[in-house]
Amino acid sequence: MPAEAHDERQIVHEPSQEFVESTNVWQFMQEHSIENYDELIERTCTDVEGVDESGVEWFWDELVDYLDVEFYEDYDTVRDDTEGPQFSDWYPGGKINIAHNTLDRHAAVDSETRNKVACIWEGEDGEVREVTYHELHRQANKVANYLESVGIETGDTVGLYMPMVPEVISILYGCFKVGAVAVPIFSGFGVDATATRIADSECSVLFTGDGFQRRGGEIFLKGAADDAIEEAGHVEHTVVFDRFGTREAQRASETRAGSEATREQSDEESETEVPWVDERDEWWADAVESQDDAYDTKELPSDQESMLLYSSGTTGKPKGIVHTHAGVQMQTAKEIHFGFDQKPSDRFFWVSDIGWMMGPWTLIGNHTFGGTIFMYEGAPDHPEPDRFWEMIERHKLTTFGISPTAIRALRKYDDEWVEKHDLSSLRLLGSTGEPWDPESWMWFYEKVGGSEAPIINISGGTEICGCFLMPMPTQPLKPCSLGGPGLGMNIDIVNAQGESVADAHERGFLVARDSCPSMTKSLWEGDERYLNTYWSTFENPPMWDHGDWAQKDEDGFWFLHGRADDALNVAGRKVGPAEVEGALIEHESVNQAAAVGVPDETTGTAVVAYVVLEDGVDETDELRDELRTLVGEELGKPFRPREVLFVDEFPKTQSGKIIRRAISSLYQDEDLGDMSSIENPESLEEVKTAR
Repeated sequence: MPAEAHDERQIVHEPSQEFVESTNVWQFMQEHSIENYDELIERTCTDVEGVDESGVEWFWDELVDYLDVEFYEDYDTVRDDTEGPQFSDWYPGGKINIAHNTLDRHAAVDSETRNKVACIWEGEDGEVREVTYHELHRQANKVANYLESVGIETGDTVGLYMPMVPEVISILYGCFKVGAVAVPIFSGFGVDATATRIADSECSVLFTGDGFQRRGGEIFLKGAADDAIEEAGHVEHTVVFDRFGTREAQRASETRAGSEATREQSDEESETEVPWVDERDEWWADAVESQDDAYDTKELPSDQESMLLYSSGTTGKPKGIVHTHAGVQMQTAKEIHFGFDQKPSDRFFWVSDIGWMMGPWTLIGNHTFGGTIFMYEGAPDHPEPDRFWEMIERHKLTTFGISPTAIRALRKYDDEWVEKHDLSSLRLLGSTGEPWDPESWMWFYEKVGGSEAPIINISGGTEICGCFLMPMPTQPLKPCSLGGPGLGMNIDIVNAQGESVADAHERGFLVARDSCPSMTKSLWEGDERYLNTYWSTFENPPMWDHGDWAQKDEDGFWFLHGRADDALNVAGRKVGPAEVEGALIEHESVNQAAAVGVPDETTGTAVVAYVVLEDGVDETDELRDELRTLVGEELGKPFRPREVLFVDEFPKTQSGKIIRRAISSLYQDEDLGDMSSIENPESLEEVKTAR
């Protein structure tokens, strides 16, 4: 049946019994006499009658030995939640390090995985590199030694504003080794967004690169890093990875510049040189490669901070999500092993930057089991629209994860681009970041997965470095479904009064009734915003409000219906409206700005900006283009407004807050709902007719 005609309420994927019995989750069920999926969820996610401890605690305790996650010292108890689920302390008393589980033990002299490939990397220009666990281990040790040489200690922050090259793995694991808090920053961010994250984390060391390849051209990163450092401060040491070979070219240029005969040539070449601050900047080859390749990984408390990941909210300043060694280790390993059925022969490719949660998630989860991940640097349709399909075929990749937005974009090309490739190596497909539409889901399932590979459509977030919802590969699937709660995750759907409506099949708020090991221990700026953001909506009993609309249908399949707040989720990447508005207001012609998200066929959500200009400024198309460009430069191209519309005033509450909900509804010609709080109702007509 063609995708366009498919009924999303029907089951389209039924795994064979042979496949079911080959899965890791089925093996786990057999060992614990669990008969079916419903019993599995009940046993691992809820309090079970007749069992002393909660299913959540039983599962996360059982998982340590079952997944062979190694603690240097055993924990005293699986969880201390005397301060409530908001501040649960998982695996207290234990000592652990992510780098030991993902790297050290796999690179040991007597390990079978020592010479196994940990990462296959392909550049946009076709260059391929393979890095073994042994090689990765040596390089991570060098990173660790470099960090200590510049004074980095346990708990210090280190920024990663890097191109997608294998070195990002050794940087991440090197940070873990010394107990530093890694701060990954999306390489596509503009100066302001990068500076905000550097300033908040106060990292004194920043790893970056001269640039990366994109659509046949070179995107230069170092200049943006310099501008962000100048704006943010704090950074005392910058390590620059030489992606383009500019280090040797620059040194040759400097040598030639020493002679008057070649001075003019050198001046011409300097225009393309990497900007440099001698007292702060070092090339990767000089700073890291010169270090000793032996290092004793630190034994850290279970709750020691491992990463600071940023997630944008609705009030402007991005939220610094604090993750621990034990929490991230356990969650990512669980999800890769059960949800993605990790096997020793798998080659796992998830399209993500290291600056998004899925980057570290992919690395830590797969490397816990000595797995092989695939990393690609460039654009999905360069030099032709079949770049992904060609790489899957050539490298025989087995697991492929991608956002719905990317699939919507690739679907626009003729089907022959995917049909001419042998994608039979794929066992499982994955997706996350935003809701699907049924047509694109079916296209992905049929054209890429050959109507055999299940789509493990997952949803959770940066806040838990994992998934609240995740289908098991043993389950049947409907288009766009997220299966049900992830294992060990006590998830529910509630109404505004906090009453469960899941089994009534009503749309409601997606909540967590209990904590999990990887749930952020707080926010970097402190507990007040953390509690207000996640735990203030439902307080008796306390429940984590994730901000998504969810629904469980009559057949038990869970679905998401978008964000309940107004964070802008563009192509699976979130940015707060205030960040876009802040960029617009920097323009000298702009007095006020409001940014809203609207449905978009390609990116899922697009930004539409409304602007109030300064007196005497003309409303021109040239100004619209300037404003779109400004947002792209400061926050990254995905967040450039699709439209910029001019108005004289915004609808506001009596306290002066812009009512973005009303603006979005007017743009989409939807019912405004209750407008009783509006201070200036006459503004609504102006927004509605804005051009």
